Amino acid sequence: MEIVFRNRKLAKQCGSMQSLQKAYGEKQARFIARRLNALRAAAHLGEFWPPHEHAERCHELKANRTGQLSMDLDHPYRLIFKPANNPVPQRPDGGIDWHRVTAITIINVEDPHE
Repeated sequence: MEIVFRNRKLAKQCGSMQSLQKAYGEKQARFIARRLNALRAAAHLGEFWPPHEHAERCHELKANRTGQLSMDLDHPYRLIFKPANNPVPQRPDGGIDWHRVTAITIINVEDPHE
């Protein structure tokens, strides 16, 4: 899957293990690197469906974050991203068609519950 970043700062932070460790600490850096590697290796986002069967626990967010997805990192942090396909592939019910999402934009690493 193709991965782009919301901005240059985030791309630089995620560009190497050393940069990840400097920005997020050693433990969180390992989680982020694993998730990014898993996403890059996937042909499409559907490889992470259903969420409860995968360690990444990739899932769609709701309310004011509709259209964004999250992957578990070191609790309570998540890797937040959105489909970068234009237009975003949709299911008939209006949700994201995970099996046709082949590109994502990484938005942030954060605790979405704050």
